[in-house]
Amino acid sequence: MTTEAARYFSRELLSWYLEIRRDLPWRQNRDPYRVWVSEIMLQQTRVDTVIPFYERFMEKFPTAAALAEAPEAEVLKSWEGLGYYSRARNLQAGAREVVSLHGGVVPDDKEAVASLRGVGPYTTGAIMSIAFNRPEPAVDGNVMRVLSRYFCLEEDIAKPATRVGIEKLAASLIPEGSAGDFNQALMELGALVCTPKSPGCLTCPVLQHCEGRMAGKEHILPIKTKAKPPRPETRLAAIITGSGEHAGRILVRQRPESGLLAQMWELPHVLFAPGGDSTGSTAAKRRGRGAAAKAAAAAAAETAAGAAPSALEQHARQAEYMSRALSAEEGLLVRPTSWWGEMEHVFSHIIWDVQVFRAEFGFWVQSAAKQEAVTLAGAAAESAVFYEASSAAAESQALPANYRWIGPEHMKELAFPNVFVRILRDYWNELD
Repeated sequence: MTTEAARYFSRELLSWYLEIRRDLPWRQNRDPYRVWVSEIMLQQTRVDTVIPFYERFMEKFPTAAALAEAPEAEVLKSWEGLGYYSRARNLQAGAREVVSLHGGVVPDDKEAVASLRGVGPYTTGAIMSIAFNRPEPAVDGNVMRVLSRYFCLEEDIAKPATRVGIEKLAASLIPEGSAGDFNQALMELGALVCTPKSPGCLTCPVLQHCEGRMAGKEHILPIKTKAKPPRPETRLAAIITGSGEHAGRILVRQRPESGLLAQMWELPHVLFAPGGDSTGSTAAKRRGRGAAAKAAAAAAAETAAGAAPSALEQHARQAEYMSRALSAEEGLLVRPTSWWGEMEHVFSHIIWDVQVFRAEFGFWVQSAAKQEAVTLAGAAAESAVFYEASSAAAESQALPANYRWIGPEHMKELAFPNVFVRILRDYWNELD
């Protein structure tokens, strides 16, 4: 690639961007906080999806100080539906650092910005260039794709060394005094023209010197090692209905303070792992609490044996497994009454197939000894009469701290992962 071709790329790309750039809410000004929020939201999320979330978020948290002072539950609720909730937690943690260390103003200092929670090299480059017009590269997947094609780079972009090389290349292309516009031009070209599967080469402003196009490799570049596919998991979730003072409500729980979907609310659910798995996720392996845990493991072994069951038989086995596993893992006794439906939720590394069952609340098991008594109750514990009596007795029983009864009105205040938002919305819509 000649120096002239590189200059041509920078000149023509910038000129094209200044003519066609989209009117996006985060481009209204160069406030570094606004830029920061937009870049975090846009990670692995489409622009059209982000726009309404961004506008609501900025209305609610217009400054770093406002975000820093907000309750985390309120921040997560505002993020609900965007996914990757660690982004919201890290953004708020970073805002608190801005308040405590920089007086509530995002500093015009690369090292200080890079040290903020959740801010990596790409976000640092985006903030420094867009907000402060500093000549810093902002290299994400879009930019690596564009530059790999234009310069016909055939190194694996999944390798850190390749990324470092592309960052140096991108920095060398930044026109003096136009860092922010140039980096956004690169992003715009990748989003609108030089797209992953069907690049619009004939409308590309830098087509004339694109080496990838001239080599006929625009459809195979960039080179990237395929990531390991997400593993499938079947989750068995319970819509547990209340009675008496809790009539019309359902039981939900809050996830732990750390880990996947930390502190978000959900329907009680368990991993369906008939026969066990290498991660030790069966009821028996997770808790090992006496006879109840052993019974859950036995149910799993029975499920794994024999011919492939019909859908009705499979749902019956899953319902029994769920009931036993919730008792063993949570001390929660419920009676599944029917299969309700299913939902799929895709994480970066897991795909959840969520099988949902309606269930009636029984009671909370208070000790291992009581758990064994419940398990040994056998057929009695399966009867509707038994559950009606125990449910009535449990009305005065205090819930564990991470459980609560909710109605539709509580959906406005509690943050749920999108899969449970959809389940609960559909469930309550059916009741209307």
